[in-house]
Amino acid sequence: MENVLGLIKLRIKKGSNLKACDTRTSDPYVFVTMAEQQLRTSVAKDTLNPEWNEELTLYVKDVNIPILVTVTDKDTFTPDDNMGDAEIDLKPYLQCVKMGLRDMAEGHIVKQIQPDRTNCLSEGSNCIWKNDKLIQEMTLRLRNAKHGEITVEIGWVTLPDSKGLSQVQF
Repeated sequence: MENVLGLIKLRIKKGSNLKACDTRTSDPYVFVTMAEQQLRTSVAKDTLNPEWNEELTLYVKDVNIPILVTVTDKDTFTPDDNMGDAEIDLKPYLQCVKMGLRDMAEGHIVKQIQPDRTNCLSEGSNCIWKNDKLIQEMTLRLRNAKHGEITVEIGWVTLPDSKGLSQVQF
């Protein structure tokens, strides 16, 4: 793939306090979009607090393009219901990756990102050293919904012969 900087491993961990679309419950799944890429998780049946713990892989060509996650209720006879969405801004995490850190202490916090009007974070998020790599864990509040959050984790994979982040300006 031409012009690919690397890969993002996106782990969709869980949802919490999601909207009930089917009487008192929902059958949620997560639809992920980044530029022309579209992926989705499996459907979690009859729950407002699903646990997916599924890993999706996206290629990155432009660090300025966010990942859009949309939580959707699966319906059988009618169109699926939108339960809310959130964006993941990759730039704070990728700035840490670009530092090229190695051999950090397990759990070492490299950067803290606070929630504000420019992101969907519901609480502070950390870029941390975990299992010999840098990851960012975050809980995102869903937009276009009265309530609901989704917890995700992102990690970077450098591809052999890719451009990487060395020439990227943040």
